Amino acid sequence: MTNPIIAPDAQSTAPLFQQVYTRFRDRIIAGDMAPGDRLPASRALAEQLGVSRATVVAAYDQLGAEGFVEGKPGSGLYVCAIGEVEQPVRAEPTRPIKPKPAPPPSGLPKIRAFEPGRPDMRLFPYRQWARAMARAARNSPEALVTSPDRFGDPVLRKALAKHLAEWRGIVASPEQILITAGSGDALEICIRALGAPGDVVALEDPGYLPIRRFVESLGLSSVWMPVGVDGAALPDVPARIAMLTPSCQFPLGGAMPTAQRIAFLNWADANQSWIIEDDYDSEYRYAGRPIPALASLDKAGRSLYIGSFSKVFSDALRLGYLVIPEPLIERFTETLRRFGVKASIAAQRTLGAFIEDEDFYRHIRRTRRIYGERRAVFLRLIEEKLGHAATFTDHQAGMQIAVTLPGVADDVALAADASAVGVGCLPLSGFSAGEGGVSGLLLGFCAFSPEEMEVALDRLAGVIAARRT
Repeated sequence: MTNPIIAPDAQSTAPLFQQVYTRFRDRIIAGDMAPGDRLPASRALAEQLGVSRATVVAAYDQLGAEGFVEGKPGSGLYVCAIGEVEQPVRAEPTRPIKPKPAPPPSGLPKIRAFEPGRPDMRLFPYRQWARAMARAARNSPEALVTSPDRFGDPVLRKALAKHLAEWRGIVASPEQILITAGSGDALEICIRALGAPGDVVALEDPGYLPIRRFVESLGLSSVWMPVGVDGAALPDVPARIAMLTPSCQFPLGGAMPTAQRIAFLNWADANQSWIIEDDYDSEYRYAGRPIPALASLDKAGRSLYIGSFSKVFSDALRLGYLVIPEPLIERFTETLRRFGVKASIAAQRTLGAFIEDEDFYRHIRRTRRIYGERRAVFLRLIEEKLGHAATFTDHQAGMQIAVTLPGVADDVALAADASAVGVGCLPLSGFSAGEGGVSGLLLGFCAFSPEEMEVALDRLAGVIAARRT
């Protein structure tokens, strides 16, 4: 295989990984690469083309996701038979026509680096999902439009019970699992079910501030738990509920040590309080196994666990789940009777089958590897492009990096300047409860290729330099 066939075009605006993917895809469709042909090793091809290995790996992963190639353990990647994939219809024009701008790949919406918390939907297993949905429609079409239980589809809840036991160390029955319309919906359901006017809810500072408005709209009060090296501090006033992100603190990152988790559980037991654990992206830990959930340590039944599919799978499904202690099931059932169910039923049976068939786990392993490679590139680029203008802590987990910027006084204005040049980021001060909080930017890296990161960081470096005092 020679460079001219698959070498990226320096004049093209398409990401490099997409160019490499397209060259291989076109050769396979044209028959220039036969079934059983072996693809070059990713490292060797990267050196040959003069691109990063992450670029080649991303291209190979997309080819695999679309069924053009398959891996053989210990051997490499090989071309599949062309009948195993859909071939595009190529219509020959009868007369010259003016070319039109190409739409975004697969019609996906354009997102800007470095919008935090965004999965790369170019990596979504579309074909496997379509097969699971078709199978669900054939076998149980009624499950796509209705559910016998307010708590959600029984197949999905059973699959989640197994998933939580294996991945998060949480032992729960399907009856304890409530399907929600994402983590925000789960938080609201918890506050409605557990809180009463006059109660106090303890929130992390910095943390997820929109929930404060909902808390106060119900007549509850909020107090702040300062976040330090050990995560959130225990509330210094009596509180009915404490809301925590112990596995990867939002937005700063970092995991709460076991001793502090146990201290919170003892506090909840002693005060007859509740802990709501928001475990929004725990699957993405890049060193060792995911840390067991705080709820897995709870012997007194004082914690509720929230999980979401928005980060690990798709931000368009709008599905999450809540694990409820058994004594609270009837209380939550009554809350759903009063306020209704927001979670869409349409995708629940499909998602349950997707987890049971282990396509979900293959997707997690694949994206964790790719995101881990992108994270390594991103941290290196930050050091190269921003140098001493930025500092950060590498927690080896999560989907974004909290970057502090010595010499930049107004991170809100800086984020606005970055937006003006096409760079999406959030000011860290926007997550703090009051004045004098942490200042900097929250930068996501999972949804962007190394080339996209580099271009955006060049632009960001320019606006930071202009803002430094």
